[in-house]
Amino acid sequence: MTLGSLLAAVLLFAGVIVLFKAVRMVPQGYEWTVEAFGKYTHTLTPGLHFLVPIYQGVGRKINMMEQVLEVPSQDVITKDNAVVKVDGIVFFQVLDAAKAAYEVAQLEVAILNLVMTNIRTAIGSMDLDESLSKRDEINTKVLLAVDAATHPWGLKVNRIELKDIQPPRDLVDSMARQMKAEREKRANILEAEGFRQAAILKAEGEKQSVILEAEGSKEAAFRAAEARERLAQAEAKATELVSTAIAQGNVQAINYFVAQKYIEAFKALAEAPNQKFVMMPMESAGVIGSLAGIAELAKESMAGQAAKNPPPLPGRGA
Repeated sequence: MTLGSLLAAVLLFAGVIVLFKAVRMVPQGYEWTVEAFGKYTHTLTPGLHFLVPIYQGVGRKINMMEQVLEVPSQDVITKDNAVVKVDGIVFFQVLDAAKAAYEVAQLEVAILNLVMTNIRTAIGSMDLDESLSKRDEINTKVLLAVDAATHPWGLKVNRIELKDIQPPRDLVDSMARQMKAEREKRANILEAEGFRQAAILKAEGEKQSVILEAEGSKEAAFRAAEARERLAQAEAKATELVSTAIAQGNVQAINYFVAQKYIEAFKALAEAPNQKFVMMPMESAGVIGSLAGIAELAKESMAGQAAKNPPPLPGRGA
């Protein structure tokens, strides 16, 4: 190989290298910074670009897409001196490639340290119960603080989420016992309310039953009084009729009245409960006389009726 051929090969190789250095194609979602002798000059956006070889070079390749950082678990002390383990996740995006490249070294490490510090600050100002129940409030506090701190770096922190807050095991057991006690308390209260309501309903039912029974007794008493009143009226009417008959000279009517009362009293005595035998002195002649009086009264009644309605004479048509 001659010297000319060697020189031509060297020039060809140098030309290829210069061509690769001069022509640059930035992929979508990225921005590259350009440096001239180590000093930042401008930023290359996605697409095809040409640089001056040797004078200009690519400085930093910055990812402009939204990125996710895992926040490692750390121990945090709450306001009431409880130790909890907390981890999270951060969503951020670079808005200014030059600031992200030259304003801070180790961008992701700086973001993680900021987030972890602000998580400790937010949770340290709360009690354990608040830190467990106000996770959204903690996320908002940390987000506002980290976003303000990273703004000079050309970043936008979109979201910060606490993935898990783990209290110590003994506190978890204590909280479980407390929750069980609260549930048993609510169950006992509900059961007591049920018994109370049942007792009220039972009392109301008994009250209504007593009222209805009293109303029934009142109605029965009213009916019985009305029956006694009507019986008394009938007795009075019967007495009046007997008195009228006696006044008209019919002595047998009084015998009938007395005999009827005598027999009714004797019947009531014989029909008394648990009464198997009735032994009592009784004047048979008085009763027979009364019965004879009843017979005479019946005969007189029949004779009077015959006198008012005489039978037809024989041989005459009706």
